[in-house]
Amino acid sequence: MASNPMYQFNVYRIGPEIKIGEVDLSFTNASLFMVISSLAVLIIFNLGSKKNSLIPNKIQLLAELSYTFVSKMISDTAGSKAKPYFSFIFSLFMFVLFCNMFGMIPYAFTVTSHIIVTFVLAAFIFFGVTIIGFIKHGFGYLKLFVPSGVPVVLLPLIVVIEVISYLSRPVSLSVRLFANMMAGHTMMKVFGGFVISLGIVGGWLPLGFSVALTGLEILVAFLQAYVFAILTCIYLNDALNLHH
Repeated sequence: MASNPMYQFNVYRIGPEIKIGEVDLSFTNASLFMVISSLAVLIIFNLGSKKNSLIPNKIQLLAELSYTFVSKMISDTAGSKAKPYFSFIFSLFMFVLFCNMFGMIPYAFTVTSHIIVTFVLAAFIFFGVTIIGFIKHGFGYLKLFVPSGVPVVLLPLIVVIEVISYLSRPVSLSVRLFANMMAGHTMMKVFGGFVISLGIVGGWLPLGFSVALTGLEILVAFLQAYVFAILTCIYLNDALNLHH
């Protein structure tokens, strides 16, 4: 069973079963790695901010580079009005990044390879941005669905397309992250199985592919966290500045 490339995505309970009615709140391997990722982020940035040395150590350098990177990303995509939301976007980026990176460790669990996790994150962003848009602009936020300069004849069709596009945001945001992480880890498992089955003599080629694929997946893990965060900034920019 463990040789099945899809077995790595199985969610199983750790500890006693906890149920409230029909809702299962048991602690699982997915919960464990979400906690580990969150604690890792807290520990690294707590240590990195304790000593503000002129010559930073590696942890301080990581914290400062991450802060600068996310701050620039927000400024470039959403402008100065989005600065109050820096903490949320920074936390989101680091959480997704660490979940992705921990998934690269052998026998670890990749939290972001499950659609329910990525969809909950995307849905939270979607509803949050929508609420911010209505708070900032009231019902004027609906102008987002009416692009300027569109001929009156085409307006009903364009409005329908804009509404569908807006409502599909949480789906596209969540599926993009989930599909990339799941596909990559499945391929790594498949090539790993080829190495074992072909043995020392015939396993060199799939081993080379496995090494190359591992490097690619590390890059994908970072890029998917970046894409997830930058799309959040773009959606936030629409809500704050109401470009239409």
